[in-house]
Amino acid sequence: MPHMRIREAAGFMGVSDDTVRRWIEHGSLNATHDSGGRKVIDGFELAQFARSQATAAPNPLGVGSSARNRFVGLVTDIRVDTVMAQVELQCGPFRVVSLMSSDAVVDLRLELGSVAVAVVKSTTVIIETPQEES
Repeated sequence: MPHMRIREAAGFMGVSDDTVRRWIEHGSLNATHDSGGRKVIDGFELAQFARSQATAAPNPLGVGSSARNRFVGLVTDIRVDTVMAQVELQCGPFRVVSLMSSDAVVDLRLELGSVAVAVVKSTTVIIETPQEES
């Protein structure tokens, strides 16, 4: 299993190093020591902890959907031309960009600062990993 140092874990969780240390002190996360004597956290345990801590924004649409990847956010940018538009949402720490027709922007009444839900349903999701250092 991969292990990571406290600073790395804090970066993935979007919190300070001190917060991760408090989680360890309170028993929310387990830490071991690497060969250099530094505290490390098991990557899988951190992933499970992150999942347990995640709270999705409530769906303002109130509709059911088969799509599982839903990102509630605020419209931060709209670029419209004659036929197409690019709409950008800020969904928590994530930026989601959608290309749609200019008519769709009007029909959805999208404007800067409005709430919207990005729904992603795809058979192709690309996963990348960091390059190993030599």
